[in-house]
Amino acid sequence: MEDNSKMEVLQGLLTDEFIERIKTGDAEPSLLNAARQFLKDNGIHSGIKQDDKIQDLVSILPFKDTDDEEEIAKTN
Repeated sequence: MEDNSKMEVLQGLLTDEFIERIKTGDAEPSLLNAARQFLKDNGIHSGIKQDDKIQDLVSILPFKDTDDEEEIAKTN
């Protein structure tokens, strides 16, 4: 198995683990932070494809976009 293939398998397993643990509702803050960093490190942002497996992880994380928070603060 070549290195890129191993990395793809590892990334898939890690993504699945994040999704499963977050969906159960038992994800501690350190896991949520690790998932956030994982997405950031992989260049994941709001423009990813809807059918992308990582989008499942993005959709269940309880983080808000900091730009949205700044806009809310300006209107209050």
